[in-house]
Amino acid sequence: WYHDNLTRHAAEALLLSNGKDGSYLLRKSNEREDLYSLSVRGKDSVKHFHVEHTGTSLKFGFNEFSSLKEMVMHFANQPLIGSETGNLIVLKHPYPRQVEEPSIYESVRVHTAMQTGRTESDLVPNAPSLGTKEGYLVKQGKIVKNWKTRWFTLHRNELKYFKDQTATEPIRALDLTECSAVQFDYSQERVNCFCLVFPLRTYYLCAKTGIEADEWIKILRWKLSQIRKQLEERNATLSS
Repeated sequence: WYHDNLTRHAAEALLLSNGKDGSYLLRKSNEREDLYSLSVRGKDSVKHFHVEHTGTSLKFGFNEFSSLKEMVMHFANQPLIGSETGNLIVLKHPYPRQVEEPSIYESVRVHTAMQTGRTESDLVPNAPSLGTKEGYLVKQGKIVKNWKTRWFTLHRNELKYFKDQTATEPIRALDLTECSAVQFDYSQERVNCFCLVFPLRTYYLCAKTGIEADEWIKILRWKLSQIRKQLEERNATLSS
């Protein structure tokens, strides 16, 4: 569950989309060489904590531990902090790095799915696809500007929407490689809305809560950043 050069934003996107309360990972901090960041998901947010490596021990706040295992065992039983909702954040589920992934995300080398155990041997070997998400969103119609509830699924680079959760055939599948932007939208007379900008159409979607809308935006933006990164690497290879 050590994720080396994973960014703060990517850690939040992964833990919010695929993790659960108490999911955690360790990554390098971009502030100092001897600093690491422990990213932990609370109920609806991700908190980041500094962990200092002294060479012989790990410092976390006022606590000092001789090993990473000792630190994890301590905070599996003692809360790190209380979140805004009053829930205590403890380390429950390590977020694994070495899990088979779809080839498109090889550059990220992270994945998810774990059991309640605190050791790597407890991790579920077959994880769901990285960055998958599904749920109901309210979508504005193309011609008639009315709003209808649709079931959305996000898998790899496709965002599909269905009439409802029981439908087997999607109404439409949107190719995210053609999407230029994902952002909050305040032009509609509804709250918790965001939009996806495509060459021929902008899709307006609304979630039940602001947190849910933020989760969709974060994971979709992360997808777009990966698509752009791959395109740049491909172009660089072709030009060389």
